[in-house]
Amino acid sequence: MGALGEGASPLKNVAFLFAGQGSQRPGMGRALGEKSAAARAVFDAADAVRPGTSTQCFDGTKEELALTENTQPCVLAVDLACAAALAERGVAPAAVAGHSLGELGALAFAGAFDVEAVMRLAVERARLMSACCDAHPGAMRAVLKLAPERVEELASQAGEAWAVNYNSPLQTVVAGSPEACECLDALVRDAGGRSVRVAVSGAFHSPYMADAAAGLAAHLARHAPASPRTQCWANLTGRPYPADPAQVAQTLASQVKSPVRWVDELRGMRAAGIDTFVEVGPGHTLTGLVRRTLDGVRALSVEDPDQLEAAVAAIAEG
Repeated sequence: MGALGEGASPLKNVAFLFAGQGSQRPGMGRALGEKSAAARAVFDAADAVRPGTSTQCFDGTKEELALTENTQPCVLAVDLACAAALAERGVAPAAVAGHSLGELGALAFAGAFDVEAVMRLAVERARLMSACCDAHPGAMRAVLKLAPERVEELASQAGEAWAVNYNSPLQTVVAGSPEACECLDALVRDAGGRSVRVAVSGAFHSPYMADAAAGLAAHLARHAPASPRTQCWANLTGRPYPADPAQVAQTLASQVKSPVRWVDELRGMRAAGIDTFVEVGPGHTLTGLVRRTLDGVRALSVEDPDQLEAAVAAIAEG
């Protein structure tokens, strides 16, 4: 199918945020696919690359969708379907960003990949990350109520553990060995914070993912991205992606083994004039992170037809 982000003039104050792994749920995307031709076209394109993707989204069990090799392409398909439905209604963002896996959807919407190419990339990314999880068993914890600098200190004390997702001012995710994460739980408790187990299969965005980064770099050398047409913010740097396709590929490949600087991205977009953030994809995790990070902004979620109509109306009101 054609490029997703083409059409209406961008709204200078609107950004789309693409949901990441962990937001999946059974039935995701079904209602929107039934109502929106643009969403249905995305699912059809996803199925052409990876047969059965839409069926997994609509009918897959919680356990089936929790497997990384299913989660990543399925969440990506729903993210892109939601964004396409908004574009179909004439809503075009000035900027896009995605959390971890969601960055693939953001780049595709920005024009760096078409749907078929980004689906193939997601399948390869999931395969490579699953292999790293098997080779280097790991775990992740969301640490709440502590400043990121304090979390970094505690992760260092815990052993082989690293702060990897800077999600909001008082939520930082740590990844590392299972033993280090168990140690971190006690350290966080003693420091007055809260440590929550993250339901993932490995230590994502940590050095444990180095082989996945190398594999993605090789894949992107064979299937190079285009220059993004819409400003797309990068997890790796907390700043917009460069225009040079080779640098786009390098940045995206490095993302899987490096921290997600989500707070920097949100603050950067706000400083650039964005005051309306629309989460596209299953769940509302990113909407919550926006509200906990920024004041004086609107945070909307779009996953189903009712949310789509509400978001379109809210954006039209200004």
